[in-house]
Amino acid sequence: MPETLATVQLPRPIFVVSDGTGDTAEKLVRAALLQFKDVVVFVRTFPQVTEPEQLSRLYRHAARERAIVVTTLVRSDMRRAAAGLAKNHRVRTVDAIGSLLVQLTDFLETSPKGVPGLMHQADDAYFERVAAVEFAVKADDGKEPRLLPRADIILVGVSRTSKTPLSVFLAHKGYKVSNVPVVLGRPLPDDIHDIDQRRIFALTIDPASLLEIRRQRVRTMRMMRNTNYDDMDNILAELEWADDLFRRNPSWPVIDVTRKAVEETAATILRTINERGLANDWREAGQL
Repeated sequence: MPETLATVQLPRPIFVVSDGTGDTAEKLVRAALLQFKDVVVFVRTFPQVTEPEQLSRLYRHAARERAIVVTTLVRSDMRRAAAGLAKNHRVRTVDAIGSLLVQLTDFLETSPKGVPGLMHQADDAYFERVAAVEFAVKADDGKEPRLLPRADIILVGVSRTSKTPLSVFLAHKGYKVSNVPVVLGRPLPDDIHDIDQRRIFALTIDPASLLEIRRQRVRTMRMMRNTNYDDMDNILAELEWADDLFRRNPSWPVIDVTRKAVEETAATILRTINERGLANDWREAGQL
């Protein structure tokens, strides 16, 4: 009996074409792909496509590769050119922003600017985000308690509850974030009780998950084995100490970060900030 050869599934190409950075468009595509199981794709992003000649080359390439093209082109002439090229080259194309612009034009009764790159121009909001990232670095892990009064958001939790990645993520949204570690037997900085308590968020985690994360940290950092950092009894004591602290401060929302992505936890924090009237409308880090 001849052996049956396994079928090799080649990656299906997806071209993301944008007149900006392409960041938002690529995230949109990847978010949609999560709904499809066991697919093999190759996503290529082509940013700063602002001339018809660039589009023409890309569509010829897409036709050869038999790719699908997803566009976020804000200029109407570029969208028309893409539609014509898609028809001429028989390339399947998804205009991810065109229909939204058309609907908003009708709803707002005004025409869009059609200027690429507005979301990542070096305006005041951009420099505010840069300042927020610098602030998060300085205020990481409780290094600068004097910065607490200047923070938009304060994160409190034991080690390895995603405080630092959350701080950085929120900083890219334009928020100045300080994070303060909860250490067994050690009080928090006095300054934390003198600031707006509505800006403080407590982070907790399942003990077993925390043990797994810390053991991985110990292996990665090659930490000394005489530490109790990844000892379950110590972890339980730390979490109990933190829970007692959180109970004594009921205005702090307690967020369980167990197996949650940073984006999910950040969304919860930002929703609460918004509900409390502490958000600023300009804070937005997404880029087309």
